[in-house]
Amino acid sequence: MTTTRQPITRRRFWFFEFYRSAVGKKWVMAVTGLILIGYLLAHMVGNLKMYLSPEAINAYGESLRDLGGHLVPRTHLLWIMRIGLVVATYFHLHSATTLTLLNRRSRPDKYDERHYAAANYASRTMIWGGVIIAAFVVFHLADLTWGWGGAEFVRGMPYENMVASFSRLPVALFYIIANLLLGVHLYHGAWSLFQSIGINNPRFNEWRRWFAYGISAVIVIGNISFPIAVQAGIVG
Repeated sequence: MTTTRQPITRRRFWFFEFYRSAVGKKWVMAVTGLILIGYLLAHMVGNLKMYLSPEAINAYGESLRDLGGHLVPRTHLLWIMRIGLVVATYFHLHSATTLTLLNRRSRPDKYDERHYAAANYASRTMIWGGVIIAAFVVFHLADLTWGWGGAEFVRGMPYENMVASFSRLPVALFYIIANLLLGVHLYHGAWSLFQSIGINNPRFNEWRRWFAYGISAVIVIGNISFPIAVQAGIVG
């Protein structure tokens, strides 16, 4: 008597099965978006110490390396956070890109001229805005974290490094323009992330709109104030 061997089916990890669906991609894009918004807000608030004194922001930078105190080796917790942000950024960009491709395949008439004209600027440029912002983040890290931006750089001295970098007018203008683009991206992202996870009741639309305006305005105004303050001689 012979028996027929059944094909072996391998079960995928539940996250990847969930992520393959459009709903899963929307959830991942929303959750990673919240993580990145939280980081941007915390990063901007920390940098406001620049207005207190050079010692205040330099001490803040040093405290980030000592996160965890004596419980973990120096800089280890900071690097775990950095790796987490890299992973969140990757999945945010990947989910946004693949979701856009899924939408194009499911709606071939998407580029009908009437639909395109009716779409707002933020939603039409969301992918390209994300790519530009990602490129800006790489330059920002090279300029003020790794010291590869061309300005005089002293490791562990964020105040002096920010003043040296933003004293260059082209760099200051680049930071301002990049942060204005970031504001457009943040507004649309903050507005749509609740819709992505199913919170789309018309009663909450006004709250969602003001949340999107508020979070994007706070982050952008705070960030562009740094190069403006250096160029205006307020700090330096």
